[in-house]
Amino acid sequence: MSEQHWFYCLKHHTVEGPEGCRAADRLGPYPDEETAARALEIARERTEQADREDEEWRERGSTR
Repeated sequence: MSEQHWFYCLKHHTVEGPEGCRAADRLGPYPDEETAARALEIARERTEQADREDEEWRERGSTR
């Protein structure tokens, strides 16, 4: 199994290896090219989950 990490470049909208664009322009690392290709979908899913958790927290109220 390769130790290669993959990234999704936000500037070029492509999957690239470690020798790609600067870190500020990409998401990752991901374990394989297929996962890196889904980077925007993964980010969207994580954001939606965090938003749901924030809303649940607000509905419960602060415990301070």
